[in-house]
Amino acid sequence: MSTRIFTGRHMLFAMLGFFGTVIAVNFTMAWFASSTFGGTVVDNSYVASQKYNGWLKASRDQAALGWTPALTLDAARHPVLAISVDGAAQPGFRATGIAQHPLGRAPDVVLVFDAGADGALVSRTALPPGRWYARITIARDGRIMRISETLQ
Repeated sequence: MSTRIFTGRHMLFAMLGFFGTVIAVNFTMAWFASSTFGGTVVDNSYVASQKYNGWLKASRDQAALGWTPALTLDAARHPVLAISVDGAAQPGFRATGIAQHPLGRAPDVVLVFDAGADGALVSRTALPPGRWYARITIARDGRIMRISETLQ
């Protein structure tokens, strides 16, 4: 029975194989991470922190309006916005917004809403298939509400 000796050449191949695998996995993971990142949430976190209390006040002011918006998609993928005030559906609202693909792989879709037959607001533009983040501004009698919803 013959035994093989572990030589420096064997060690070199073992080290190259190990570190080659680690480097390949790291580059692959880095590529996936950078190709799927949609961008920054805020450009300057310090400036955003200075505005935080204002955002909290705006949120409390919106809640005090008593408006309850519900954003859905119809069969043709047009966003439909139904707004109730204190539990009752209400007409007379105006709304505009923008729909963004979560990974930035599709162009933004501008949403302009018109009054529908049942008092709900229906977007003129249909959304392409997939998941979309919609940011909508609702207005009535000089008061404004902003909502963010995910549509799928």
